[in-house]
Amino acid sequence: MNEKKRTDAMFHFLYAIIWPFFNLFRPVRTVGRENIPEGPAVICPNHTSAGDPFYVVFAFGWKNPMRCMAKIQLLRIPIIGWFLSKAGVFGVDRGKADMKAVKTSLRYLKEGEKLLMFPEGTRVHEGENVQAKTGAALFATRTGVPLVPVYVPTRKRLFRPNTVVIGEPYKPTFAGRKPTSEELEFIVADLMKRVQALGEGSR
Repeated sequence: MNEKKRTDAMFHFLYAIIWPFFNLFRPVRTVGRENIPEGPAVICPNHTSAGDPFYVVFAFGWKNPMRCMAKIQLLRIPIIGWFLSKAGVFGVDRGKADMKAVKTSLRYLKEGEKLLMFPEGTRVHEGENVQAKTGAALFATRTGVPLVPVYVPTRKRLFRPNTVVIGEPYKPTFAGRKPTSEELEFIVADLMKRVQALGEGSR
């Protein structure tokens, strides 16, 4: 069994274990599942709670395994960190330019995987204004894969459907062979506007 098959198998194993309990307490309703692209893409949701990765994974469904960038501390938790790493979760050190995480992200996309990352880089509480990081824009422009904006509700409800909205995939445009830092900032700002627009449309 190659690495992809092993990783997908662990992803599906954890999915099968976690989904019944998560769905019981925090059921997920998906809008826009038809927008999920075939092949690689950078999946870009807003981030307001620790449970957001689960909402996104379950919104995309069993048939769409993905690789997920997460803070490095999560991977250092005994046992849990091991399972997550085997399921395609990899760490990023937010305190510095983590080239290993960058190379891992680019490798997954070039291998045809879907990459889940939160452009804001941290949880953002309602009313806060945090400038999104340019990583998602960099990965998309470097590999030519689309960005997929996703809206996760900021207020989650117990025992009632929580609507996750998947937007249309798109490829960002830029002028030269490589985007400038200003263009990357513009791309990610536009991305987050698209995410918020999905939220406003779902209310």
